[in-house]
This record gives sequence, structure tokens and C-alpha cells, in this order.
Amino acid sequence: MDTLTIERRELGRFLTIAGQRFDSGDPAPEMFSRAVDAAWHRMLATPEYREFSKQHAGAVLGHCERGGTGSITWVSAYEETYGPLPEIWFTDASGVLDHAAFARYRNTGTVVAEWDCGPTTGDGDDVSPGTTTP
Repeated sequence: MDTLTIERRELGRFLTIAGQRFDSGDPAPEMFSRAVDAAWHRMLATPEYREFSKQHAGAVLGHCERGGTGSITWVSAYEETYGPLPEIWFTDASGVLDHAAFARYRNTGTVVAEWDCGPTTGDGDDVSPGTTTP
């Protein structure tokens, strides 16, 4: 499986978890992977994003700038459904794996990271990168 396919698969999984979190009233999940986020940005620029998001999240989710640092709150939900996070979550946009961060996750089962964006709910018109929703 090539990297782009893995990124797209993981974006779909992330949007699924985001949709579940929004449906249950939980906060938006943190997008901490530069590689998966790069795939998200590429998809946002295409007509197929709306259908992709609806298929995975049950709605068209937007993308907003939202930074932070800390524990990634959705890892256990991911693991319950899909198993352990794959390496792509610890890979930057140029394809370089952060071996130390991946090893910490494998040893502890937790992820502590920085993020600068996440999904948002909306009417589907806020799906372009950099868009913010209150």
C-alpha cells in the first residue's frame, strides 16, 4: 500500500471518529499528523471531499485552525475500532517518521503531541484550509 493510500485511509478513519465525537457531544479530535493533515488539505481542494466526508463522518466536516499541545484524546476510540495507530500518524508531510514519538506510543499506549488544526461542524461551506468556525 503506498503512502498516499495510507494517508487517505487514515483520514477517513479520523473523520469517522470526528463524526462520532460530534454526535456524542465530545470535543473535536486533534489532528496531530502532518502527513494525514496534508492529505486532508489535498482532499479539501477537490469536489470529492464532500462525499468522502459524508461517507466517513456522516456529514461534511470543515477544517479549522485550532492549535494545542497535550494528550491526544481520541487514541483509545481509534484503537477500539481499528487497532494500534500506524506509523503514518507519526510521519511528517515529507514522509519522515518520528521514530521516538512512535516508540513512545508503542511503549505507553498514549500520544502526546502538538496540533494546529482539527475538524469542525458546519453547513459544509467551511471546508477550505484555514477556515475558522466559532
